[in-house]
Amino acid sequence: MRYSHQLRIGPVGFRVGSDWRAPIDQLRALYRDYPAPDGGIPDFTVRLFAARPWRRVVRPSVMIGGDYVLPEAAPLPLAQGLLAAEMGMNLQMALGQRRYLLLHASAVERDGRALLMTGESGAGKSTLAALLATRGWRLMGDEFALVDLADGLIHPFPRLVSLKNRAIDVVAAATPGARLGPLLSGTPKGDIRHLVPDAHAIAAMDRPARSALLLFPRFGFGAEERPVGPGEVFVRLTQASTNYTALGERGFDALLGLVQSVPARAIDYPDTESALAMVEALWRGA
Repeated sequence: MRYSHQLRIGPVGFRVGSDWRAPIDQLRALYRDYPAPDGGIPDFTVRLFAARPWRRVVRPSVMIGGDYVLPEAAPLPLAQGLLAAEMGMNLQMALGQRRYLLLHASAVERDGRALLMTGESGAGKSTLAALLATRGWRLMGDEFALVDLADGLIHPFPRLVSLKNRAIDVVAAATPGARLGPLLSGTPKGDIRHLVPDAHAIAAMDRPARSALLLFPRFGFGAEERPVGPGEVFVRLTQASTNYTALGERGFDALLGLVQSVPARAIDYPDTESALAMVEALWRGA
């Protein structure tokens, strides 16, 4: 790769290489406060490349590769090269991570205890995590929660927070001093803008926390909350995990430990203020 950058996010190191300078410059700028991989050796490699040499300059088209690939994945335009880099890191984790049970979830921490939020796309996990981070919570992760296979602790993975569509303005208004990446329009999920986690989240990304509450949020409904039984929690979390099956018995034991030890609630909410109030009320009782 002509251009590359290395970084460590929590316990995982990455090397991202590209045929083009722009995605690497953007990645380097947004992740400038993150350390290099331990010992200079990354866990995963991401490649952003042109499928044909002429695609580097004529209608540049970015293919996503690396240690693990999805052969059927469609390329992205060069203007979305930063998104391609983020997707590439997601792909390596989803297909190659075996040290932790991965949950597609947002995670925040307060007083040494972690709150996990998982649900379908559009449920508002990223928005809630970003807003909670402005109210005294530590952001531990937006895309993945890393569950330790030995002791069940949640390890931080504070990537850039991917804000989509209306959430961009909501979070930008609540965090006037925050660093934001470029606006990426016309992506498969609409408009996207990345929020850089605050200094506290980055400085504390080597400090795990024990899960204290699991939430299944759902946006666009009247305010309501209900307990979620162990059976339903187990099924939902297997659906939210990208490597549960690959981990075999270790994954089952880690997931079962989470289900048996952490209370779970489902919340519906019509707006973010209602959701934040519900989260705080549930947290006080956790």
